[in-house]
Amino acid sequence: MSGHSDGEHNLSMAERGAYIAVGLGLAAAGVKPRPNPLLNVVALLGGSYLAWSGYVGNCPVKAALMGPEGSSGRISHRG
Repeated sequence: MSGHSDGEHNLSMAERGAYIAVGLGLAAAGVKPRPNPLLNVVALLGGSYLAWSGYVGNCPVKAALMGPEGSSGRISHRG
């Protein structure tokens, strides 16, 4: 696959399964007719993206929130 190396996984196997399940569920919900077709498109695209992220094992959003090592740069609610 272009632009993706095998060493970029940042999701555990459990997280990957959850991403795939939630993504497929969201995409399936996007198939249902709605008064606003934009909601269908958003659900299909979002669900597909989540499922694909789970399949490849890499989530750029998690990487941005958690940092490159998985612990540095973590968002904390301490205050």
